[in-house]
Amino acid sequence: MRIAAIDLGSNSSNLLIADIIEGRIVDVHREIRVTRLGEGVGRTGVLARPAIDRVCAAVADYAMAIRDHAAQYVTIGATAACRMATNTTDLFARVGDLVGTQPRLLSAREEADLAWRGAVRDIDTGSGPTLVVDIGGASTELTVGSHDVDASVSLPFGVVSLTESELHHDPPRPEELSNAVSIVGDAVDNAVLEQPLIGAATRVVGVAGTIVTIAAVELGLATFDAARLHGMALTKDAAEDVFRTLATEKLADRIHNPGLPRERADVIVAGCCLLVAIMRRLHLADITVSTHNLLDGLVLAASSDARRHGTASS
Repeated sequence: MRIAAIDLGSNSSNLLIADIIEGRIVDVHREIRVTRLGEGVGRTGVLARPAIDRVCAAVADYAMAIRDHAAQYVTIGATAACRMATNTTDLFARVGDLVGTQPRLLSAREEADLAWRGAVRDIDTGSGPTLVVDIGGASTELTVGSHDVDASVSLPFGVVSLTESELHHDPPRPEELSNAVSIVGDAVDNAVLEQPLIGAATRVVGVAGTIVTIAAVELGLATFDAARLHGMALTKDAAEDVFRTLATEKLADRIHNPGLPRERADVIVAGCCLLVAIMRRLHLADITVSTHNLLDGLVLAASSDARRHGTASS
């Protein structure tokens, strides 16, 4: 069965077309575009018209790719920015017209469950609980489980929202960085109090663009290399080193770092604040990088749904 999944994220709009062969995901086409759907939504409560237009431009291309690759089943999930906005139905109507499939608004728990399933699908999680850290554009999910998800907490900070609320100068001032790290750290402490299993995980896996990008910068990758990044152990010292480098550079200089896509350069410092705050408060020596994520979870869920209903149509 060939399945296409679209993730309408707060920072990027992503596509995965994959074949399901004997229960395994085999990538056919994977694409990520930074579309900043969550831009300003924390302040205004609505998805901005230019942001909706950017997402729809990406989705129009994705719809062509889905047709070209003859996907039999299509699923679309929307996350934090769409949960926050009052005009999400406007976006959903346009996306539905473009693809022929209506997006589904994922709850924070559904998003966390799917990201966890996608992240660990081919990583040895060992015998103890595995924590998945998913840093998004408007929220960050901390999800822990063994064979299935046992607990999850959504932190109300992502790379776009934290940049807009806390990092106002170029480069950010030391007090802005300290405050950003502090408020995220406090939220992590509260998450552990709410769900103690988060602090008891024996392995931690990091997913999504921010963590993959920080790992790529640490490796100095001139071009994206999933084979080198997937399964990489990103140490706390390495994450702190990338943080110090990127946070002290002006944007005009930051964009020249190998491994840092230009379209992520203006929010990567907030991403570093999120990652180092999490690693500090949870006392993590390292985190395992996964290039698989919510998209993979959407594909797995769609495969189960199609088998359950005995259909291969969208």
